[in-house]
Amino acid sequence: MSATGLTPTGSIASVRDRRRVVFATVIGTTVEWYDFFIYASAAALVFGQLFFEPLGPQAAILVSFASVGVSFLFRPLGAFLAGHFGDKYGRRVVLVMTLILMGAATALIGLLPTYAQIGIAAPILLILLRILQGISAGGEWGGAVLMAVEHAPTKKRGIFGASPQIGVPLGLLLASGIMALMTQIAPGDAFLEWGWRIPFLLSIVLIMIGYWVRRRVEESPVFTELAQRKAKSRMPIVQLFRKHTLLVVIAALVFAGNNAVGYMTTGGYIQNYSTNPEGPIGLERGPVLWAVAGSAVVWLLSTIAAGRISDAIGRRNTYLIGWGMQLVGVIALFPLVNTGTVGGLFAGVAILTLGLGFTYGPQAALYSELFPASIRFSGVSISYAIGAILGGAFAPTIATALVQATGSTWSVTWYLAGMTLVGFVATLLLRDRSGIPLGPDHEAEQAKSPIYGASRV
Repeated sequence: MSATGLTPTGSIASVRDRRRVVFATVIGTTVEWYDFFIYASAAALVFGQLFFEPLGPQAAILVSFASVGVSFLFRPLGAFLAGHFGDKYGRRVVLVMTLILMGAATALIGLLPTYAQIGIAAPILLILLRILQGISAGGEWGGAVLMAVEHAPTKKRGIFGASPQIGVPLGLLLASGIMALMTQIAPGDAFLEWGWRIPFLLSIVLIMIGYWVRRRVEESPVFTELAQRKAKSRMPIVQLFRKHTLLVVIAALVFAGNNAVGYMTTGGYIQNYSTNPEGPIGLERGPVLWAVAGSAVVWLLSTIAAGRISDAIGRRNTYLIGWGMQLVGVIALFPLVNTGTVGGLFAGVAILTLGLGFTYGPQAALYSELFPASIRFSGVSISYAIGAILGGAFAPTIATALVQATGSTWSVTWYLAGMTLVGFVATLLLRDRSGIPLGPDHEAEQAKSPIYGASRV
């Protein structure tokens, strides 16, 4: 395939158009996840002191991590809204709106007074803005995924679908790197006073860039054809749950197995555990943040590799390899982190992210190939949002509570291993549908259940 290639609907897309889509999805999702992870980093490092200090040190960090998880409870609302409007009015308009919402909420967090300045109003406003971030994140992913996969040549959906996926490690890399830089520019008390705010305010610039890039992308060819035929579903969410409830649950469990483990770093748990001066390690903030940033590079590369490999051996096989790799990473994580060295911590999170990439890289293509065209936005968004609640929402809070209750990180290892097993079993329940036609001409074929043991009619 040289200058052109077939899209899922059979139309011809230029290489330039496809590259623009890939670039836009990478930039947009990176900005979105930068905003999301900046909050998690700040929750691990400073929000307990600045917004929840009257609760006492242990309770403050638990509530701070819980505020990270609260946003996940509102992801389904974002997914429902984005799914409904995305299936009715298009993928692109939803992507632009979620980007603006996320950026506005993030910038306002950077301007918030602390508990010492305005009392109880400070944590209330913080949580309200975090809820807006959750609504935005719930709608963002599905739109970005479909823009990438529905523009992709059939045999390259895995690697195209990896483009919005790498926004997560890129967002983590950017968030950790800027936070680490600010610990050097504004060390000690200066970081608590104003240094942590700069990464939030930087979101304004990043949102402007992301908005400009996304406005230049053409609408998904699948949605364009649906609109031309007036074949859009009037009530896509109703249709989704009437015919595909079990599929939504299984798809959600696939993501939950990845998300619970991923939020050990993206949710800020490892950062807090390794920098807590009252904990067993007590490392400096800066080196820990740089180590996490380095692991994000490993995650980025393994995500791209997994997307490409899934085009060769199928989504299901790639996932099954990934679950094995993830389990190894889970078992190795805390023995390496507990060495008390930055090198040991980096090795632990880097090994973990190898498996995370292989259970995340193929997800965009896998999800897109599970659902019929007319309800696809709703299907992928809601499955993703439910999986995020079941997996990552309160993973840092659960891990913190387990260590406080047992005095050992082995309890966290067992918890993460259990979630990995959940993802493995859910993957086994699904047939591989790599390469299935995605356009509206093949809706009947797409509607056949991909679940083993379920009716395929």
